[in-house]
Amino acid sequence: MKTINHDLAPKKIDPRGLPRRWWMLLYGVAVVFLGSCSLVPAKTSETLQSDTQAQKTIEPNQGIVPPPIFSSSGDPNFVVKVVQNVGPAVVRIDSSRTITSRVPDEFNDPFFRRFFGDAAPQPRQRVERGSGSGFIINSSGQILTNSHVVDGADRVTVILKDGRTFDGKVLGEDPVTDVAVIKIDANNLPTLSVGNSDALQPGEAVVAIGNPLGLNNTVTSGIVSATGRSSTDIGASDKRVDYIQTDAAINPGNSGGPLLNARGQVIAMNTAIIQGAQGLGFAIPINTVQKIAQELIATGKVDHPYLGVQMVTLTPEIKERIKDKAGDRLNLTADEGVLLVQIVPRSPAAVAGLRVGDVIKSINSQPVTKIEEVQKLVENSKIGTKLPIQVERNGQIVQIGVQPAALPARREG
Repeated sequence: MKTINHDLAPKKIDPRGLPRRWWMLLYGVAVVFLGSCSLVPAKTSETLQSDTQAQKTIEPNQGIVPPPIFSSSGDPNFVVKVVQNVGPAVVRIDSSRTITSRVPDEFNDPFFRRFFGDAAPQPRQRVERGSGSGFIINSSGQILTNSHVVDGADRVTVILKDGRTFDGKVLGEDPVTDVAVIKIDANNLPTLSVGNSDALQPGEAVVAIGNPLGLNNTVTSGIVSATGRSSTDIGASDKRVDYIQTDAAINPGNSGGPLLNARGQVIAMNTAIIQGAQGLGFAIPINTVQKIAQELIATGKVDHPYLGVQMVTLTPEIKERIKDKAGDRLNLTADEGVLLVQIVPRSPAAVAGLRVGDVIKSINSQPVTKIEEVQKLVENSKIGTKLPIQVERNGQIVQIGVQPAALPARREG
């Protein structure tokens, strides 16, 4: 995300020989595939009538099985009990940071100073404010929230449901998964119990609590719409998370708040919506949140394995488009796999000998056909430990060992 068998290595492919528009087309195809969808036809009136007639044939003595939402909680008003039990452990998080505008370098030149003098532009400061949600995981004041809620903040304020206000200290944040841990100076605080996000099934009832648009302690409910949504599925390719999708209403300000099951256990952290859509909210599974939080509490940061490649899932359609644009300049024989479209200079991938045009077929002996599979295997690898990667290059199989490094810290601005 070093060793190459040179006996199997054909002539090196030079990506600079490919036209810029070809690579732009390749990326465009990926975007189109991510945005495609299929429509499910609605039932006709005849179908609905048939369903009604079928229901009439059910024997009157046959019991009706209640939906799982009721049978698991035993109470159709389970949302009220969930909120009463866990509401005090959900907090509001206000953050602020000071932004200083930069004066163009030209105005620091003595030549310009002669003409402008004291009238030269001066640095200006403005304060950006934001608000989000969080939940208490430790009675001594440890709180989980999204990284983007506190990113770059000069000051963090935590407001409890009972009105108490505390200054918060950011123990650590991880932009790659969008998880952060805050500490406040308090004891005997209410906490949330943690569920198992790996056991979630689509259709399960869920409750979201947070502070959307500044409306404190807002409760919404819905179901788990889907599990395992990749970051590319929702247009967040810079993240390394498989999201839980929910139709519980989530809005700006819900970020970092809990998504709870019918037993009041937190099973995810609300984090994202798709702008302009309705009923499409996304949350980070609590198992992922816990793993990241433990590292943040222990070391203040999280190191993610990094190869230094850009890639696209290869399909027959993409292959045909590539061949039409690249012609004989790229001998692409594979019909499926993960095509490397860019190698970052001096990255682990570059050092190991991976090349533009290589098609990844397996990682650590596990076959891959999608970029999401590659991302997951790389994320689960160890920094500094050689990762065996099998690629197809010009119709030949090449074995390459890549030693992942720590993902470089993002640069501000």
